[in-house]
Amino acid sequence: MDASNGAAGDMLLAALLDAGASLDVVRAGLATLDLPISVEVSPVRRHGFRASHVRVGAPATDVHRGLSDVLAVLSRLSGPPREFAVAVFTRLGEAEARVHGSTVDEVHFHEVGALDAIADVAGCALALHDLGLLDDAVRVVSPVAVGSGTVRTAHGPLPVPGPAVAELLTVAGAPIAAHTATMELCTPTGAALLTTLVTAWGPPPAMTPSSVGVGAGTADPPGHANVLRVLVGTAASTSDGAADWIEAELFQVEATVDDLDPRVWPDLLEELRSIGAADAWCVPALMRKGRPGQVLTVLADAPRVDLVCRVVFTWTTTLGVRVHPVSRRALRRDTLTVPVAGGEVRVKRAFLGDEVVTAQPEYDDALSAARTTGIPVTTVLDAARAAATDADRPAPEAAPRH
Repeated sequence: MDASNGAAGDMLLAALLDAGASLDVVRAGLATLDLPISVEVSPVRRHGFRASHVRVGAPATDVHRGLSDVLAVLSRLSGPPREFAVAVFTRLGEAEARVHGSTVDEVHFHEVGALDAIADVAGCALALHDLGLLDDAVRVVSPVAVGSGTVRTAHGPLPVPGPAVAELLTVAGAPIAAHTATMELCTPTGAALLTTLVTAWGPPPAMTPSSVGVGAGTADPPGHANVLRVLVGTAASTSDGAADWIEAELFQVEATVDDLDPRVWPDLLEELRSIGAADAWCVPALMRKGRPGQVLTVLADAPRVDLVCRVVFTWTTTLGVRVHPVSRRALRRDTLTVPVAGGEVRVKRAFLGDEVVTAQPEYDDALSAARTTGIPVTTVLDAARAAATDADRPAPEAAPRH
């Protein structure tokens, strides 16, 4: 993603739609929020270049929503879009609490909590998922332009970048790009979205682009094109076989706990995954004086390490965590639905090069088919696995993307 001219929620949503995300999918997902919002997309020109512009229709409101209020609305989404949207606003709430010297529970969103901001975040989550960018994709973001000068907010005039933007980018280790514009180029919503979705900062990786999306901001200043660009594609093949898997630099966060109610562990692991951790697990350990304990391990990318640490400190009794950089190689994967026993079963497949090396059916789907037909669930699992293995490999655009 090219944020060298800044980022805002509507700009990212417009870019994703321009890159091929379905407007119908976004509208259908937003309808589940049960809010008076609409999304319209129109072609525009910015500094002489073509772009798409998103207009979110929503009634004016002076309602100040707390984080719990916003998360309650976003919980009406489902699957990865819900998890991503929740992570964005949670990250934003953490940043607002730090800059105001308060707690997350005391934070009340003003501009960011308005209906259009909720629509931008939820819309981006739905569009990213529709493009296949919320699974195991590599999402690289350029240095972010923030602008200069001042911006008018509910708290009065603030210097650019605003406190929340500066906090979000600093915590995420985001590089800031120099820019001559004396205006706000990166909004808090834009910063929260970028720092939540990013897996690496820098120039575009080696890839074969399949689409380019250009999203425009509302203003059209004379000095620069007020746009954000998204390039979607597949990892470029290399002669040494490195493209057979996805390489990522992650961090391993560990804590050893011996006095936590064991009923908390399953919900804690689910919470860690919901905020974007790549994985989370715990294993038994024998502690001091023979006490039983657990070693909690979490894998997360750099922008999410602080958020993971906060969850661990909040949910457990540990007084410290260990953080180590690790390299991960992950197989490319897809999910397809195969007909089995008169029903349908989703199967996740993993590829080493062009070869399917593992196919794991969704157990709940297989169990439902087994109960309907009376066929043993093991037979349904085997049939679904065989059908998925024999199916064609997906088209290149369905492979994990950047």
